[in-house]
Amino acid sequence: MDLGLNGRVAVVTGGTSGIGLACVEVLLQEGADVALCGRDEARLSKVAAVFAERYGAGRLLARACDVTKSQDVAAFAGAVEAWRGRLDLLVNNAGQGRVSTFQTTSDEDWRAELDLKFFSQVLPIRAFKPLLAQSDAASILAVNSLLAMQPEAHMVCTSAARAGVQNLLKSLSVEFAPTIRVNSVLLGLIESGQWERRFEARADKSQSRDVWLAELAKSKHIPLGRLGKPDEVARAIVFLASPASAYVTGAALEISGGVSRFI
Repeated sequence: MDLGLNGRVAVVTGGTSGIGLACVEVLLQEGADVALCGRDEARLSKVAAVFAERYGAGRLLARACDVTKSQDVAAFAGAVEAWRGRLDLLVNNAGQGRVSTFQTTSDEDWRAELDLKFFSQVLPIRAFKPLLAQSDAASILAVNSLLAMQPEAHMVCTSAARAGVQNLLKSLSVEFAPTIRVNSVLLGLIESGQWERRFEARADKSQSRDVWLAELAKSKHIPLGRLGKPDEVARAIVFLASPASAYVTGAALEISGGVSRFI
């Protein structure tokens, strides 16, 4: 299937690892030029060098940016405008979750989590909307969590923030129509640096990574019996954000291996 991305311009926030990194690669494979950002300049330079060798330096723009800081995001948007003068697709890839119960979540933790989850969406959307509005196939794709619909007590503030973000996105899909589509993905357990760190900290050091992940999937009652992989998520994201999904807006695609229990 032709996704209609050849010659398009995309932005991916948090594009130096995990799902964001996989999205950058899929977009490049599909023919789009990609601007990515991240906070770690060393990692950003390494990723940019790898992709430049694979796809050509001219098809990639990499900039350091903290998406919770308006000045950083405005500067990134300015760099994209100077680089290509247009934008067709924005992938907002927010940060990881916070493990805490209501009892163990401080006021500072609440504020930090709400700030991260909301403003990592609000600031890029605000900064890039003028460029998106000039596209004939503008699309915003937000990476969200299944926690938005199926909260967990041990991740109380993240669950609440994710639900609020989902409400925001639904509102924007109406406000921005018909010129800009707004969709999201709701993720279950996906292999990431977070799970790698937990594997390294496992109690039984004799356990292999595959065995540990299989037991984790079983304990979480995932019907497909495993965690998802970043490239599996990235392919779904790119399809939903592409012109191939031109009649889809306000949608939330679940990518969880079937672990949800809501209808």
